[in-house]
Amino acid sequence: MGTDYHSADLLSERELQVIELIAAGMTNQDIAEHLEISKRTVDNHISNILSKTRTANRVALVRWALQWGKVCLDEVNCCTLADGKIA
Repeated sequence: MGTDYHSADLLSERELQVIELIAAGMTNQDIAEHLEISKRTVDNHISNILSKTRTANRVALVRWALQWGKVCLDEVNCCTLADGKIA
């Protein structure tokens, strides 16, 4: 249980992009179109992200991302990200 789940090595840059788009309220199809990849690839990214973060669903994932400063939503967590304190 001692694993550091906010480690920079935990998620790839693409996975972080997917999390940001999930947090923005996009569907898997929307994400696929935005990133110009297949919906199946988005589905795989999300499955991998949920596994890596040990979250059960999109809501839990967004909560995890907010907790660890991986996303900024409507000025929430933005000051932490701007300070560069989160890896």
